[in-house]
Amino acid sequence: MPNPLAINGGSSAVPKGLTRLWPEIGESERRAVLRVLDSRILSGAHAPEIRALETEFAGYVGAKHCLTSNSGTAALHMAVAAAEIGPGDEVITSAFTFLASALAVLHHNAVPVFADIDPVTFNIDPKEIERKITPRTRAIMPVHIHGLPADLDEIRALARKHNLVVIEDAAQAHGATYKGKKVGAIGGMGAFSIQSSKNLSAGEGGLFVTNNDKFYERANCVRQFGEEAADTTTAGLDPMRPLDDLRDYNAVTMGWMYRVTSLTAALARCQLSRLDIYNENARRNAGYLTEALRSIDLVTPPSVPADRTSVFHKYRVRLHPERLDAQLDPKRFRDAVIQSLRREGVETVLWQVTPVPSQILFQEQQGYGNGCPWTCHQSPVRYRKEEYPVTAQLLDNSVVIGSQSAPLAGQDIELMHCYADAFQKVFSDRNTLIRLARE
Repeated sequence: MPNPLAINGGSSAVPKGLTRLWPEIGESERRAVLRVLDSRILSGAHAPEIRALETEFAGYVGAKHCLTSNSGTAALHMAVAAAEIGPGDEVITSAFTFLASALAVLHHNAVPVFADIDPVTFNIDPKEIERKITPRTRAIMPVHIHGLPADLDEIRALARKHNLVVIEDAAQAHGATYKGKKVGAIGGMGAFSIQSSKNLSAGEGGLFVTNNDKFYERANCVRQFGEEAADTTTAGLDPMRPLDDLRDYNAVTMGWMYRVTSLTAALARCQLSRLDIYNENARRNAGYLTEALRSIDLVTPPSVPADRTSVFHKYRVRLHPERLDAQLDPKRFRDAVIQSLRREGVETVLWQVTPVPSQILFQEQQGYGNGCPWTCHQSPVRYRKEEYPVTAQLLDNSVVIGSQSAPLAGQDIELMHCYADAFQKVFSDRNTLIRLARE
């Protein structure tokens, strides 16, 4: 007799103990932490570990400049500020993203405008971008969602046509390539996150990159209290005493304190040395799953265009309850699939359940009070769910395989074999899925 689903009392497809928690921490990370502690240089814009990480990551992505920050959100905000975007200005970004993409715009008193996505790549649709451009648009912020690069050629062409800045939200895409080039340094600026779940993981932190000297200088100013002289006195700096610089403490613009610590930088350097290995592991695992899932008619695995590579920070599977001809609510079917796969031992999560513009913040528009920054706008801004049907449908009809704590980048191929078996097992028992979806 076939093994019943675990949710029906059978044994799970994934043996306990096979899943590996992320990130991978080894002896090199331990030595790096002790090295920082022994040095007593825990912070400072010119601290050796911090400057080394900036140099190494700039070289990795092919950028002239890199600045560390204390989060990916901060790195995005630095980019928005560096582009001199302000009250009344608009920045177009994806309706399918993490909230930080839009928050970075709001942080500088500008208004985020959302465009719908391509149904195959899940990335922002260039045709939708063009439809959203107005005389107030100042920048486009494509999001390389789940580690797959957006359509940068088309987006950069639109930017040139309308004199806009391209800010790449590469928070999930460290090492992903578009036509042979690593993302982040292809547009005017790029921002990465090194939060714990990312393929490049160091706890919390961010990385800002650019090839433009003026963008670099402005971003550096915003990162450090708005002080213009923050990076002009290195010739007289003792690298072993980075806090004793010659800053004149004269703020020239609004600024924040977005610097990172030496401990975070040291951890990130260790992880960066293995990033290509992690990315290749994620691609191998994703490739195996994609081939294994093609035979299941109720799911569609993710697709990667031939001119780019994904680092599969997340592996999103689209579901097709309509093929059961059972008149099931898509969300209920999605939840039934999650419940069943989890009982089989598969790390299965949602990661976003609504388009960002449908969140309460954008519907009520309280902002900083009295509706700011929306009230700085020349005309009312409204975010209507019907403008993002592709995003809404995707979120109602998809699940992510691999969790924040156990993404594909950190797993052995044996686990992928078990995941494939779990999928075959769950989707072969359609009656149980239908029952769960109706209960």
